[in-house]
Amino acid sequence: MRSRRLLALWAGLLSLLAGLLLAAPASTASAALTPTAPAGGQPYPPRQTMLRNATAGLFLHWGMFTAPKHYDCAEWEKAVTDGGWNPGYWVDEARKIRASYIVLATFHSRLGYARPWPSKIPGSCSTRRDILGELIHAADAKGIKVILYMTDDPQWHGEQGIETLDSAAYSAYKGHDVDLTTRQGFGEFSYDNFFEVMADYPKLAGFWIDNDNEYWEQHRLYEQIRELRPDMTLSNNNEDTPIMDMVSHEQKTGMTPPYDQPSAIWTPLPRLTESCYKVPDTGSWWYDGQDRPVSTALNVDRYIANAGNSIRSLMDFTAMVNGRFPP
Repeated sequence: MRSRRLLALWAGLLSLLAGLLLAAPASTASAALTPTAPAGGQPYPPRQTMLRNATAGLFLHWGMFTAPKHYDCAEWEKAVTDGGWNPGYWVDEARKIRASYIVLATFHSRLGYARPWPSKIPGSCSTRRDILGELIHAADAKGIKVILYMTDDPQWHGEQGIETLDSAAYSAYKGHDVDLTTRQGFGEFSYDNFFEVMADYPKLAGFWIDNDNEYWEQHRLYEQIRELRPDMTLSNNNEDTPIMDMVSHEQKTGMTPPYDQPSAIWTPLPRLTESCYKVPDTGSWWYDGQDRPVSTALNVDRYIANAGNSIRSLMDFTAMVNGRFPP
C-alpha cells in the first residue's frame, strides 16, 4: 500500500509540474530549464558557452612512453608519422561520442613531457611536426575545440631510466641556472610554455591544468591568461580554484551503484564540473600495449548519470602511438 501511495504522489507531482510548464509562456518555461546567471546578474563569460553546452569531451593521454615506449623524441615522432597518425581520426571519434572538445595530455609527467609542437624553448621533447596545430585545424573545421593539458609536476622526470628534462639547455636559454627537476624550476619552464602556445595558437580553446605550481601563482599566470586570452577556458584537476572555469574530478570509483559519479562531485552548480575517467576497466591512462576490457554498460550508465547532473564526461580512450584506439 505504501508503494502505491508513493507512486500516486510522484505521479501527482509530475502532473502538477507538467501543468505548470504548459501553462507558462514559452519564454518562462525555457527560462526554468536554463542555468541562471551568477549573482549580480552578470552573464557568464562567452568563453564558457562551449563547456556549458557540452555533454562530453575526449581525453587523450599520448606521448613518448605510449607503448611501445620511445626514449628519443625524434624516434617517437617518426613512429607517430610512419604509423599514419591523422588528426581527423581523433576528431571523428570525438564526434561519435558527441564530444564538444578534445583534451590533449601529451605534456604529461609520466609520458616524457613531450610537446607535440615545434617549440623555441628547450627543456623537453618537442616535435618538428606541428601535431598540435594540425589537430586544432582539423577539430575547428568540424566544430570541435581543443584544450591543452599542462602539468605542474617534475617528479617523474627519471622514471624510465632516462632523463627527460634538460636543465642545461633551458638554463642556457634563460641566461641563469634553472633545475627543471625541482618544482620551482619546472614551474618556470612550464610557465614559458603557456605563453608560447597562447601566442602561436589563436584557436587553442583553453588549458586543462593538473594541479597548481607555486611559480605560476607567484607570477600571476592565470590572471595573465585572462588578460591576454580572455577566450581561453581554464580547468583544474581535483582542486577548486576560484579563477578556473571548471573543476575536473578524476576517476571517481567505489560508489554504489558503480556508475554514480555525481555522488562524488563536491563542487556545486553554477560552477562547471567535469568527471574524467578511463573507458577501459583496467590499466593506465595511456596505452600500455594491451587491449584492455571495456564495460559498455558501465560507461553508458556513467555518461547518462553525468549528463543528467550537468556534469561533463571527459572520457579517456588510451590512444596508441599511431593515434588509433585499441579494438
